[in-house]
Amino acid sequence: MELAGLFDGNAVVSDGGLATELETRHDLGDALWSARLLLDAPEEIVAAHRAFFDAGALIATTASYQASYSGFAARGIDRKAATALLHRSVELARQARDEVAGDGVRRWVAASVGPYGAALADGSEYRGDYGLSVTALRDWHLPRIEALVEAGPDLLAVETVPDAVEAEALVAALGGVGVPAWLTYNVEGDRTRAGQPLTEAFAVAAEAPEVAAVGVNCCAPDDVTGALACARQVTDKPLVAYPNSGEGWDHDLHSWTGPATFSPEHIREWIAAGAQVVGGCCRVGPSDIAALTRAL
Repeated sequence: MELAGLFDGNAVVSDGGLATELETRHDLGDALWSARLLLDAPEEIVAAHRAFFDAGALIATTASYQASYSGFAARGIDRKAATALLHRSVELARQARDEVAGDGVRRWVAASVGPYGAALADGSEYRGDYGLSVTALRDWHLPRIEALVEAGPDLLAVETVPDAVEAEALVAALGGVGVPAWLTYNVEGDRTRAGQPLTEAFAVAAEAPEVAAVGVNCCAPDDVTGALACARQVTDKPLVAYPNSGEGWDHDLHSWTGPATFSPEHIREWIAAGAQVVGGCCRVGPSDIAALTRAL
């Protein structure tokens, strides 16, 4: 796939939290989360992508973060239909891109590949350490990666990875699929959510030719700069940063708590630290992405 212009040294703004935007229209209190709308309301996914494009985002990440064969099977959706829904996630992002085409601006579709813990819908992606082997995790990830690749995205956004063990499995699954990927960790301070030092975690992907860029996402904005510095110690790959709003998720209350600290003022610091793709994750909406675009 052609990535010319994406990692050429100039910073590019990605989208924000797709589910955050969808939650303004729908209740996503479901184990499938935003992936449920691939089945129930695909037009709303197109509208959410379009809102981020209109705000200045040049990358749309698909509504496949929490989509998995096991998750769909639990809802009575067979494998053929699940594959079609994974394909649809890419097609909907591409449809939104087509709607804003014609202005001479290059835009990309990144197929979201969330961690194993996301499919469990119990917050495991914020802990990692699932007790599964690298081989077991690779075998779980590979079929849906292959399905997403079949739909023809520009790249894969392998994101919110909490554990270097899972990163090793994902790097193995990416080998030979023929589409470049970025791999971003969910971090806390200078460690993964599973507790590994970030320099060790980034080293997992440092020599992988399939991984075009590395970075962090869905972490606190204040953790981005230090995490990028850790990445730069072990790799010269392009860097990616799209943190959440800075609010904390209370698993018991099922609600966000604390103040939002996401600010367009961060963007200069992140770019200075090497970020070539900047954006947002949970609780970061189109207005925040518009502010990032203006800050550039």
